Amino acid sequence: QVQLVESGGGLVQAGGSLRLNCAASGRTISTYAMGWFRQAPGKEREFVAAISWSGGTTYYADSVKGRFTISRDNAKNTVYLQMNSLKPEDTAVYYCAGDKGPVRTVSRGENDYWGRGTQVTVSS
Repeated sequence: QVQLVESGGGLVQAGGSLRLNCAASGRTISTYAMGWFRQAPGKEREFVAAISWSGGTTYYADSVKGRFTISRDNAKNTVYLQMNSLKPEDTAVYYCAGDKGPVRTVSRGENDYWGRGTQVTVSS
């Protein structure tokens, strides 16, 4: 079983940056595709970014492309989401997810493991 714990969220002004961390425990995630999702108040959860087990393939939602970067350090069993040029519409709870399947399916949201989320609030 894999446990995922997100951290790094907080309050930031528009145009600022944050780096989210997703630390895994229980077993190695080095063979898992990983992803980030977010859910704003009153909205459905949406896909943000995904990364293959090797880090060689990444996918992004159009709304964050060019501003967010997903990365991973398998030696540290951790996945990151660097968020730059933040906008008020990025305000949401951000969730980390792990998937035993291929990275191209992560965006479907039917992942095997989920963290509890970290709040990101962007003020205008």
